[in-house]
Amino acid sequence: MTQLSVRRWTPKHVAKWLKEEGFCDYVDLLCYKHRLDGTSLLALSEYDLRSPPLELKVLGDIKRLMVSIRKLQKQNIDVLEELGLPFDGHSPTGSGGSLDWLCNGDPGRDCDSTDTAPVGEEYHQYTNGKYKQQTRRLDPEYWKTVLSSIYVVFVFGFTSFVMVIVHERVPDMRTYPPLPDIFLDSVPRIPWAFAMAEACGVILCNIWLLVLLLHKHRSILLRRMCSLMGTVFMLRCITMFVTSLSVPGQHLQCSGKMYGDMWAKLQRAVAIWSGFGMTLTGVHTCGDYMFSGHTVVLTLLNFFVTEYTPRSWNFIHTLSWVLNLFGIFFILAAHEHYSIDVFIAFYITTRLFLYYHTLANTRAYQQSRRARIWFPMFSFFECNVNGPVPNEYCWPFSRPAVMRRLIK
Repeated sequence: MTQLSVRRWTPKHVAKWLKEEGFCDYVDLLCYKHRLDGTSLLALSEYDLRSPPLELKVLGDIKRLMVSIRKLQKQNIDVLEELGLPFDGHSPTGSGGSLDWLCNGDPGRDCDSTDTAPVGEEYHQYTNGKYKQQTRRLDPEYWKTVLSSIYVVFVFGFTSFVMVIVHERVPDMRTYPPLPDIFLDSVPRIPWAFAMAEACGVILCNIWLLVLLLHKHRSILLRRMCSLMGTVFMLRCITMFVTSLSVPGQHLQCSGKMYGDMWAKLQRAVAIWSGFGMTLTGVHTCGDYMFSGHTVVLTLLNFFVTEYTPRSWNFIHTLSWVLNLFGIFFILAAHEHYSIDVFIAFYITTRLFLYYHTLANTRAYQQSRRARIWFPMFSFFECNVNGPVPNEYCWPFSRPAVMRRLIK
């Protein structure tokens, strides 16, 4: 039998091999009940022995049988390769399933493959079918981050210009008084509330910048922030240009203001852009109500802070949510926006964030043709980021050395 190729073994040959190896108790189960031949014997794994329909119960027999099978596999590596079952020194790993190709030319597993590791990570398969996570290097792709930064800067500039256009056609308060709003009609205006809302945003921004500085995959995080921020504000440009709401409060001295020629409009847009559209920097705008840009920034910062910090950082997560919610409350308490402006801004921002990260964390969507057609920018930025980005931290500078040892 030793001269006969394992590929030609019948269940009778396998039964004889099992008896020679000292596993007589399993001859009936493996050879006669489940008709194990030479090919299926080589493909057998510890997971197969433990799981239905075999369900071997004696741990020592399972381990000893796997040792014998590995020896047999090692002696027949050429047969394994012919069968498409490469031998890794422990057990053959299935190669069934087709390959998909990533945008960098590297092959990726097809989402329909039946023996893939858990989605979004690189794993080593043990002989018992379990997986051990291996270190996965994520390409920072700085050039894509630069493109996303250019994109968001362009969108902010375009938004500033649209705000100038919208200010020119803000409805006259004498003709179009403030619309009925349950919150604004019920809560008295707090004059200093809007400054507090922007202060909440500044604190959140500093927390996010610290997380971004220390995160090992800061380039990917910045790219995602820029792409999402730019997309939401581009949508905001459309909504506030299409629909001009009346001023939400009598305290706002807003009226249609003509800036004259195109050069004057551009100068005003640059002033808004350079001041980040904040009243703390002396920027005052009118007409840009649908929907709230301040709510968008607060919410995105909050979601990025909570997403890219460990789940155990409860204090940071609680502080981030408190700043987000209090910031929204202060926007409304200042009567600077209608309630619907804030609600829609919060809803759109959270949905886009969740949709984006669901796609990014699920390779089945990420590599699909549908994603490339409907979300071309997402596919471009995320095609080489396979799965969730791990929350790993490092000190980005060579000095001081104590920081590099402390943050790792």
